Amino acid sequence: MSNSETWLTPAAYHKLQEEYDTLTTKGRNHMAMRLAEARAHGDIRENADYDAAKTEQGLMEARIRKLRHLLDNSTVSEPGSHDTVQISSVVTVREDDGYEEQYLVAVPENKVPGYLLASPDGPLGSALVGAEVGDEVTYQAPGGTFSVKVVAIMPFEG
Repeated sequence: MSNSETWLTPAAYHKLQEEYDTLTTKGRNHMAMRLAEARAHGDIRENADYDAAKTEQGLMEARIRKLRHLLDNSTVSEPGSHDTVQISSVVTVREDDGYEEQYLVAVPENKVPGYLLASPDGPLGSALVGAEVGDEVTYQAPGGTFSVKVVAIMPFEG
């Protein structure tokens, strides 16, 4: 898990809490029934249904652990105004070809329709954090080295 600050909007926190509650109640009950049914099919050493259910259970428990970590280790707040790019900023950048894009700088759990996401753990997001309007930032991505100019910064209003 990332060591960087995890900022969540109240809406994102609520959504993650609902998912956690559902997985730890209905999800676990469903998985227990599914495992019991698969066990009833016979020898578990040669039981594909049982193996599939155990794999699904492991993935669900991993998601539960991740959600618990996020819920316990997040800053939940409405964003403030910033003169520099911070986690929770909406940043408008201009690419070399003049094309402009808006990014929400936040962890993926904050993804909202209408904004591209620049994770602070990713190449663009980490390059943007701390930048000011007028700064040109360069970052290395799998497709090569790219530069963008910061043309506007505003707090996220969701």
